Amino acid sequence: MAFKLKTKLLAGFMLLVSLLIVAGSVSILEFMKLSTSFTTILENNYKSIEASKTMLEALEREDSGILLLLLGEWEEGRTILRESDKLFMKAYTVAKNNITEENEAELIADIESKYLQYKEKWARPIVDTFKEGNIDWYQNNAHQEFIQLKKTINQLMTINQESLYEEATILRDNGHRAVMPGIISLIGAIVFSLLLNFYLNQQFISPVKELTKAIKRFNPGDYQVHSKNKSKDEIFQLEVEINDMLKRIARKNDTR
Repeated sequence: MAFKLKTKLLAGFMLLVSLLIVAGSVSILEFMKLSTSFTTILENNYKSIEASKTMLEALEREDSGILLLLLGEWEEGRTILRESDKLFMKAYTVAKNNITEENEAELIADIESKYLQYKEKWARPIVDTFKEGNIDWYQNNAHQEFIQLKKTINQLMTINQESLYEEATILRDNGHRAVMPGIISLIGAIVFSLLLNFYLNQQFISPVKELTKAIKRFNPGDYQVHSKNKSKDEIFQLEVEINDMLKRIARKNDTR
C-alpha cells in the first residue's frame, strides 16, 4: 500500500502530539489528586490543630481569670472567664465535628469531661469564699485540672500534627510522581523527534537527494533517470513523470 508524503508526515506529528497529550493528561490528573489531598488536609488535620491551639489559648485565659478571682477582682475575672469559655466551646465544637484520626474520638470525649470538671471550679463563687486568696486550693484543685486538660488537648494536637506530617510526606512523593510524566514526555518528545528526523531523512530527504544524483547522472542517450527510490510516494511519482517527459521528448526528436 502506497503512503503519500503528507500522510507519513501527518502520522509522525500525530504520534508526537498523542504522546504529549497522554503525558499532559497524566500530569493533570496527578495534580488534581494533589489538590484534592491538600484540600483534605486543610479540612481535617489543620482544622483540628488550629482548634486545639485555640482551646489551649482559651484555657490560659481562664487560668488568668481564676487567678484574678483569687485576688478578689470579681468583675474582671468573670468577664475573662465568660469570654474564654465561649472561645473554648467554639473551638471544641470544631474539633468534635472534625474527627478523622484513630483514637481522636476518645480524646474529644476526654476533653469534654475534663473541661466540665474544670469549669465547675470557677463556675461556682470564688470571691468572698474560703477560695479567695487560697493558693493551696488553686494549686491542688483548679491548677491540677488545668494541667491535665492541657495535656489531653496537646495529645489531640499531636496526633493531628503527626498525621499532617505523614500526609505532607505523601503529597511530596505524589508531587514527584506528578512531575515524572512531564519529564518522561519531554524525554520521549526528544527521542521521538530524533526518530522522526531520521524517518523524514529516510523517507523524504534521502530520496530527493537520490533523485537529484540520478538527474545529474542522466545520459541523454538513455532518455531515462535511474534512482534507488523504491517507495510509491510523490517522489517516486516525480521520477516517473520525469521519465515520461524524457520519453515524450525522445519521441518528438525521433519524428523530426
